[in-house]
Amino acid sequence: MTARILAIETSCDETSVAVVADGHRVLSNVVSSQIDLHAVYGGVVPEVASRAHLERMEAVLAQAMDEAEVTPSDVDAVAATCGPGLIGALLIGVSTAKSLAVAWDVPYVGVNHMEGHLFATFLERPDLELPLVVLLVSGGHTMIVEVAEPGRYRYLGATIDDAAGEAFDKVARYLGLGYPGGPIIDRLAADGDPEAIRFPRAMMDGDRDRIGLDFSFSGLKTAVVNHVRRHPDVANADVAASFQEAVVDVLVTKTLVAADRVGARTVCLGGGVAANSRLRARFAAAAEAAGLAHLVPDRAFCTDNAAMIAAAAHHRLAADGPTPLDGGADPSLRLPVVA
Repeated sequence: MTARILAIETSCDETSVAVVADGHRVLSNVVSSQIDLHAVYGGVVPEVASRAHLERMEAVLAQAMDEAEVTPSDVDAVAATCGPGLIGALLIGVSTAKSLAVAWDVPYVGVNHMEGHLFATFLERPDLELPLVVLLVSGGHTMIVEVAEPGRYRYLGATIDDAAGEAFDKVARYLGLGYPGGPIIDRLAADGDPEAIRFPRAMMDGDRDRIGLDFSFSGLKTAVVNHVRRHPDVANADVAASFQEAVVDVLVTKTLVAADRVGARTVCLGGGVAANSRLRARFAAAAEAAGLAHLVPDRAFCTDNAAMIAAAAHHRLAADGPTPLDGGADPSLRLPVVA
């Protein structure tokens, strides 16, 4: 019997609804972005995001069901991101999912947003060899996670200050490039020289066997600011390319070191920054050179989307059963890990 899960993702500034069958077959995955609403402010405004979710939910839900060619009677469960994220935004998705679950008399499943990003890898490759190491990198998170099996995770490293995506946004804002910073720097860097400026690679001291797996990007951001102040005529394209190269260098190197230490034969990318063209190219090339299987996901599954939430919900429903309807939203929810 085919199990169809309708999932809702509203953790930040994308309103997304998807229908996924059997945990990996995507029947629809509709994403309504709010970038234009927040660009004028230079970042996401929580109240604006919440109101936009309310205004767009009905249309996005209808489109997702139409594209999947399903009716309420075809849906076996309804899921929603319950954290982490913006509390007001999360509550829109959770409340909508619970209401649909009650109306359609099907189970409700609350899903950890970070676990959703991990399950995005299985949307394209449900047969990935385990254990695998995932570099999960976004505007709010940067971490390396070992996936021993679906539902069994272990933190190997994480940022101690800024997330990589946050650093991209802050550098872009300082350079006057606009919002969101990641895609803008990615495009601008294509016209720059990545070797023009040797920006620092934080927490990369020592040989490969002793290198730590945590990240720090706050100092890199400061180095960019100081360099531009000292050299006001420097080309923005060279700054963007050199900054991006420093970030990518650290992310790729530490991911491969992590894979080597835990004996993983597969490495994967996940999160919004995984859409960065330089990171995708270097990640794939480095994995191939190391003899590792790798997955660089389709860009549609990098940014926040409901298909990944449905994939995680499929596993959670089978392993843990439905989520109680009195379960709320947690803006600081952490990924469940094993020691």
